Amino acid sequence: MNDILAIKKAITHLSENELRSYLGFILLRIEDLRKKEIPLEESVAELIEIYDNLMGLQAGRISWDPGPISTHVHIVHSDSFAGSMKQVLRGINPTQEHKLIILRENYAIGPLGDLDTPEGREARSIWFHDHITDGYEAYAEFDEEFEALQDRLEQIPDQAQIVIWTNDNVSEQAGLRHTIYLLRNKPNSIVVCDAGAAAEQMFNRPDASIHYRHSGEIPPDKLREVVIRQNDNATLSTEDIEQLQQEWQLITEQTGTLRIWQDNTVLEVPAGYYDQYLLDTLDKLRPAASNNDFLKSARLIGEALGYCEQCIGDAYFEYRLREMIYNGILAIQGVPAGMRFYSIRRKSR
Repeated sequence: MNDILAIKKAITHLSENELRSYLGFILLRIEDLRKKEIPLEESVAELIEIYDNLMGLQAGRISWDPGPISTHVHIVHSDSFAGSMKQVLRGINPTQEHKLIILRENYAIGPLGDLDTPEGREARSIWFHDHITDGYEAYAEFDEEFEALQDRLEQIPDQAQIVIWTNDNVSEQAGLRHTIYLLRNKPNSIVVCDAGAAAEQMFNRPDASIHYRHSGEIPPDKLREVVIRQNDNATLSTEDIEQLQQEWQLITEQTGTLRIWQDNTVLEVPAGYYDQYLLDTLDKLRPAASNNDFLKSARLIGEALGYCEQCIGDAYFEYRLREMIYNGILAIQGVPAGMRFYSIRRKSR
């Protein structure tokens, strides 16, 4: 299991160009093996060399885990935002005293009851296994991710300031509250920074404004200025921390599997909350008659994501399409193994 986590970590830290380069070379060697154009021993040796090179790259990279000399530990939500934050911190933190911890949970979906217990994480894992197809692997190893997160939080030295980055969406807001709860035994000072609100305040103009639905949308050049100015934010008081901890415990008492961010509250809503929205979006797209009115499900989901005010994720929308297929609301063409593999249309209007 440790080898699998090490490989996942190595891949996570690669850039898009590096990923394409490695993947392209590996596929070429596999094709050579299929055609038997290169001796088996030679191809295997080259593949092992790629593996050693990849793992060596990981070993030589900056360690973002907290250490004894850390002065700041930034806690961010999602790998996309983490990539931008790493780029910024490399530029403004040459002494490497600023470290980074990533929360990868999508707190918008799936059960959250007893998430801090093995039983609760198993229940969450089962729900994802039963309902999520595209990208399920990203959510599957809850225990490993949770234990790794706890280890990193425990490594934070007492003198380091903890900076939790959030934004105006349910996953980052719930993640903020979960993080505060997990830090309940740490003596560190804690600062909360709303990355989207800060970027909008600093850079929006009357004639050109952007609303960032999640922190990963903020470009690195703007994020750099936000990070530099984050020291202006006040440290959370004991009362603030206790309030956020209580709010997390209330969230875990919810029994549903879908949440939205509304009126500064993580609000539980029915599982089919977005079903009508998906149907309305399907009607607006009006598939071409040549396709017998069938529309690629990925096309519909992409459109729905683009105009949805909440950040729920494409995997949940795809799950709801399958539920509407099973319930006889939608007709299907193809196999519902993932959004790329089938098209849908209404059965009746």
